[in-house]
Order: sequence, then structure tokens, then C-alpha cells
Amino acid sequence: MRTQVVIIGAGPSGLLLSQLLHKSGVDCVVLERRDPDYVLSRIRAGVLEQGMVDMLERAGVSERMHKEGLPHDGFTIAVGDNRLRMDLKGLTGKNVMVYGQTEVTKDLMDAHDARDAEVIYDAENVTPLDFDGDNPRVTYEKDGVTHEIACDFICGCDGFHGVSRASVPDGAVTEYEKVYPFGWLGILSYVKPVDHELIYANHANGFALASMRSDILSRYYIQVPAGTDVNKWSDEAIWNELKIRLGAEAAAKMETGPSIEKSIAPLRSFVAEPLRFGRLFLAGDAGHIVPPTGAKGLNLAASDIHYLSEGLIEFYGEKSSAGVDAYSSRALARIWKAERFSWWMTTLLHQFPELGAFNAKIQQSEMDYLASSKAAQTVLAENYVGLPF
Repeated sequence: MRTQVVIIGAGPSGLLLSQLLHKSGVDCVVLERRDPDYVLSRIRAGVLEQGMVDMLERAGVSERMHKEGLPHDGFTIAVGDNRLRMDLKGLTGKNVMVYGQTEVTKDLMDAHDARDAEVIYDAENVTPLDFDGDNPRVTYEKDGVTHEIACDFICGCDGFHGVSRASVPDGAVTEYEKVYPFGWLGILSYVKPVDHELIYANHANGFALASMRSDILSRYYIQVPAGTDVNKWSDEAIWNELKIRLGAEAAAKMETGPSIEKSIAPLRSFVAEPLRFGRLFLAGDAGHIVPPTGAKGLNLAASDIHYLSEGLIEFYGEKSSAGVDAYSSRALARIWKAERFSWWMTTLLHQFPELGAFNAKIQQSEMDYLASSKAAQTVLAENYVGLPF
């Protein structure tokens, strides 16, 4: 079998790349080691930058998002019982869209099903080969049979633990990483959101976030030490802690209910450089991870796909390699800006008792400055809504 581009990974990054390439007449095959139900079961981000909204429109998969998504013009930072609203629309002229990653993935899956696209699920032992030359190929196993796909390019959209980055020769990639000493304990429940916008809370007990997936489905998080056992937190204990950390105003309005999902996500910052190895490209979590504090993970993957799709479309449409040659440097320039912002939001809003009283005073001073300076608020807002591609 031969195609122009093999995409490893059928999450939102891989499917978005496939959809954009298809609309420009570029042939591709998507390989995914899991089944569709597993891919859709992963509960992830839900805040989309305008740039990603534009890309979903361009890909022809935005209709349901515009019907069911929740445009947000701002969000609130709570410190104790003090609340500061960040007016994203007023400060930048832009907003964000609250629409879950699961829904984005489902819309992309439906678009692929509608055109009978070549997406191969349950593909085992996927292996990218010969990508350092002009004739790369990918092998995989399906139902006990080994298959091979010859191609021009391989795009690794298979996540942090995927095979793509692991296939790069030792010494060819430099990895930068910061691991935080805490994680986010998340609870998903069919209850009305406590506010019409997100609330980020800095409290002596730790960080908290009040978010939502819809008008009837709420997503909450609290900071917990690394290594915490999720089974030791009852629903009641989580709700009680949320009421404390989010402040009296939120606690008075909070609806509680049984969880439909509970999990703990560790926090880390990670970047691999470069993102191109011959004819193999890394995109999304395969190349970088950000803490979820600044809502950048899925959006940063989308900007990778923007640069990568542009480069591949230019390669086939204009017979120019300029775009694919520039992919890594263009993507990394934006990645590091998002890494900086996510690190800053994390250090601003979480508790770091191991860093002592001096750090706590610096954090308090940073919050005071943010509350008193429109310039500081604008910097936060323009990063939150998304820097230009």
C-alpha cells in the first residue's frame, strides 16, 4: 500500500491534520492503536482559542461546536473571597470557546466516517521506518497480519507515550522537562456550573478550578500532592474542598452531585527539540506537554497542525519544501511562548509550600499587581485567548 502521508494517532491532532490535508487533495492514512470508543473516552481539555475555532471551521467540522459550544468573554480569578474578572473580550477583542476535546474528536470522527476516510483502528506494533531517507514507510499489525505503507512523510500525532518520538535515534532529540510536585484531582458531574465563566482559585489549601463542558455538565479540579490516590477522595470530600477553595460566593451557588468520572492528572512541562527528523514530524503531545492551567494543550497541538498542514499542502500544491523545512522552528517558537505562559499561570495560582514564605510573598505581590494593572491584565488576556499563528 502507498499513500502520500501516514499519520500516527487518531486523536484530535491526527484527525484534524487528516481532514485539512483531505480538503486540499493530499492523500493520507491514519493509524491508531486503540479502538474509537477508547479514543473518545479520554476526558481532556475544553477551552478552545479563536485560532483553533477558525481551524475547525476551515476543516468543515464546526457546525455542532457553534450550536452547542459556550463562547466565553472572560474568566475569574478568586483569591480567598476576593474576585478579579479578566475581561478577555474587552482587553483583546477576542473570546474563547468552551467545547470539550471529546466533542472535537467526535466531530472529526464523524467527518472521516462520512467520507469513508482511511482510518485504521486497533493497529498494533506501529513502526515508522527509513524516515531519514527519501522513502519512509510504516509497518503495523492488524488481526495478526503485518502490513506496510510506503509514503512521502510520517506525522507523529500519537501522544507523549507514542511510538513516533521513541523511534527517533538516541542523541537526535533534546528533551526539556519540569515536573511539578502536585497534580489535579478532577471530578465530572451532571450539575449546573457554578458560574457562567471559569473560576481559577488561589487558596491556602491549594489551587481549584470551576469549569464546565455544557450548561448541565460541570468539570472541577483541585490541587493535590503528587502520588495522591484518587480512591481516597470521596465525592463529598471533593465538593467540600471546592467550596472552601472557590470562596463563599461560589460555595453558596454550587450544585453537587455524584461523579461520573474522577481522575488525577500529573502536571509537567515538556518540550522535545527539534520536531522534524528527516521525513518524520512530531506534533501535539508527541513533541510537548504543558500544565493545563493556561488551557494550552489542545490549542498548542492545533497550532502545530496549522504549521504542518500548511507545509505539506505547499509541498504538494506548489512543489516547495519551504513550509516543511520551517515547520520545526515555526512551531517551537510558539510552543515556548505557550510553555512560558502555562508555567507562569501555574506558579501564580498553585501552592508551593516547599519554596517557603518568600515565594508566597512574591505570589501575593504578583496577584496585587495583576489586580491593579490593566497592562498586566492585557498580557494575561492576549496569551489566554491565544497568540497569533
